Amino acid sequence: MNDLNPFGRPFPSLAPYLARLAVLLLLVFWGMTIAPAAVMSQTLGSVDDRAIQEAPPTVGRDADGRMTVRAVRVERPPVLDGVLDEEVYRTLTPASSFVQQYPVNGEPATEDTQVWISFDSDNVYVALRAWDSRPDQMVANEMRRDNQNIWLNDNIIVLLDTFLDRRSAFFFQTNPLGGIRDALVLNESTTNYDWNTVWDVKSRRDDEGWTAEMAIPFKSLRYNSEAVQLWGFNVMRVVRSKNEQSLLSPVPDNAGGGMRMASAATLVGIEAPDGSRNIELRPYAISDLTTNRPAGVSNDVSADVGIDARYGITSSMTFDLTYNTDFAQVEIDEGQVNLTRFSLFLPEKREFFLEGQGVFDFAGSGGGGLRRVNGPLPYIFFSRRIGISDGTPVPIQQGGRVMGRVGPVSMGLLNIQTEDAEVGDARATNFSVVRIKSDVLRRSSVGMILTNRRPEFLGEGSNLVYGADANLLFYDNMQINGFYARSSTTGAGGSGGGPGSETLGDKDSYRAQLQYDSDRYGLQAELLKVGDAFDPEVGFLLRDDFRRTFASARFSPRPAANRYVRKLSWEAGLDRFVNEADVLETRKETGNFSLEFNSSDLLSLDFSRNLEFLTEPFEVADGLAVPEGQHRFNEAAVGIQLGSHRQVSGRANLTWGDFFNGQRTGIAYVGRVEFSSRFSVEPRVSFDWITLPRGKARVALYGVRPTLTVTPRMYVGALMQYNSSTEALETNVRWRWEFEPGSDLFVVYTDGRATTGRGFSRLVNRGLAIKFTRFFRF
Repeated sequence: MNDLNPFGRPFPSLAPYLARLAVLLLLVFWGMTIAPAAVMSQTLGSVDDRAIQEAPPTVGRDADGRMTVRAVRVERPPVLDGVLDEEVYRTLTPASSFVQQYPVNGEPATEDTQVWISFDSDNVYVALRAWDSRPDQMVANEMRRDNQNIWLNDNIIVLLDTFLDRRSAFFFQTNPLGGIRDALVLNESTTNYDWNTVWDVKSRRDDEGWTAEMAIPFKSLRYNSEAVQLWGFNVMRVVRSKNEQSLLSPVPDNAGGGMRMASAATLVGIEAPDGSRNIELRPYAISDLTTNRPAGVSNDVSADVGIDARYGITSSMTFDLTYNTDFAQVEIDEGQVNLTRFSLFLPEKREFFLEGQGVFDFAGSGGGGLRRVNGPLPYIFFSRRIGISDGTPVPIQQGGRVMGRVGPVSMGLLNIQTEDAEVGDARATNFSVVRIKSDVLRRSSVGMILTNRRPEFLGEGSNLVYGADANLLFYDNMQINGFYARSSTTGAGGSGGGPGSETLGDKDSYRAQLQYDSDRYGLQAELLKVGDAFDPEVGFLLRDDFRRTFASARFSPRPAANRYVRKLSWEAGLDRFVNEADVLETRKETGNFSLEFNSSDLLSLDFSRNLEFLTEPFEVADGLAVPEGQHRFNEAAVGIQLGSHRQVSGRANLTWGDFFNGQRTGIAYVGRVEFSSRFSVEPRVSFDWITLPRGKARVALYGVRPTLTVTPRMYVGALMQYNSSTEALETNVRWRWEFEPGSDLFVVYTDGRATTGRGFSRLVNRGLAIKFTRFFRF
């Protein structure tokens, strides 16, 4: 029996507080003992790294054959116009001789690329000349800031490993139109493409190819505090018309997108300023006009202000503060068709949470929930649980975040306070997350996480989750992943119902995975368990109460000297789920064949044999349900993907076969139609015809995204979509102008309507928002 405090309530469990205290003590221990020695180790590097300080003026190699590149100081910064006419480009020998990763690994690139790197007291400058023997076939049709289609153009990526840990990097990408995309590479396998910083680039096309000049402020980077800097450095170039990918410092063909920083060159000569006491302010002002018919609001006018701030604690660690946070500029969620009995996964789109998602990544699921859900793998931290209730925004009062590194240890601490909201009956709630991860061995890491959700001040219904994970990489292709996590929910949310009660049942989750992933062969085996009472309330679960066993094998040869075919791939897998009572709930046997062409087109064939045991029926369409019981069914699909160099590109799929105790036929297309380098339309359509013994249904989703890009920092885009499952017609039009790096003006119009079978629509909500943000850096 719990003792009572003076207020007549049971004393809360000490476990959450002891767990948080243990984490903080571990932080202090790392900071005061292990970290300083690790910093010295990381900074000084090996004997070879110190020796390369005597490298030749531009390019050389150390005793192990690793490429070294020297940066030079310039007294006068280059004019950022994409024209390489400054003296430094005439007097300094560029780094060149790129090597293919694809299609023929290890062979010289078919098109020459030259790189110059220099710096002054404020910026690092990277200039590039991309020679092209067929400039008329250059693919350049995307200028939108941070758009993933930049990767589908001819493009160049600059990677800066400022801590020389040979596993992480700052990522800067551009194309012949001057498109801007930046990211953070973490442990090679995780890349956060929604991380943003302040930098600039100008590109220019000519009859011999294209050129680019980048200016990257030191204040936009994080690095060790030593006066002598040694960085990892690599440059990747994609010639999309040839589907060729090459790098300055060669990378194995099994290294995916070329982010293998262990293979990068070493950059010497950089003299970086002290990065501490760097202050960034981003205040905003917003005015909006809102109509919400269900809430009885019509043409309500409001205005507000808020601020995001950042302070550089050290050159490698920052403190972020947000007050009265607003996300009016965020695009609406893309519609999805759900033909399963599980919840939909909607990715995070809010910039404040996207920026730090890689730091909070746990067990490979993705920190904050940026990527699409990775099968049934649980998300211990899913940032959409903060500030959103039943799909409706909940006001965020304030929040703080500390992110950075101390030697080999990266850490993230997050605390957010939300307000009461009538919508969804949301109570004021505090959210806390602590994540610590340490580099071990050459390319491995171990870490721990703690999340806490506590409504109101006294914390009734609080939820605590803690866990540890390991990501171990051996040789070039072998990987072992694992995690253990446990949840605890007390108070109003507990199964006992009263204050102080705690959920009963199995509150554990764990995973063990072995993966061999080379370019030619692939093997994977996994055991994953989620207990029936495991409940990460600041996370996301696709399903619970299961033990999963999974195995797959892949064979992917590359035909030698074939004019048309680049790669063949056969893959087979077995996926099996049982509940805690050892009752089989799901079994899926899959087979896949894919054919990749040198043109970048792709053909795929998929087949699956399924067994599903339903303990209760679920509805796939209005009034049409799949009954409970055991269902066996087979399904096949064929897909065609057209390369981005085509005027009409994208992926089309045809699916047919059984569907539980009925049949299903589905067609879908997601792609892009290019009208010019500035204007494109991205259609998105899917139709599913479902026939069950008790009826038929057609589920349809229509969407289109037209975009007009005026400059790389100004565009007008819209997303219009209709979903027959929800009978919702939605429109979102956004104009963004980044008038200075880091400073924006947004004008956003949204319109939501409910439809009937006759095509009639009635207004549900509508809004017009104007938001101004200004960036200051001191």
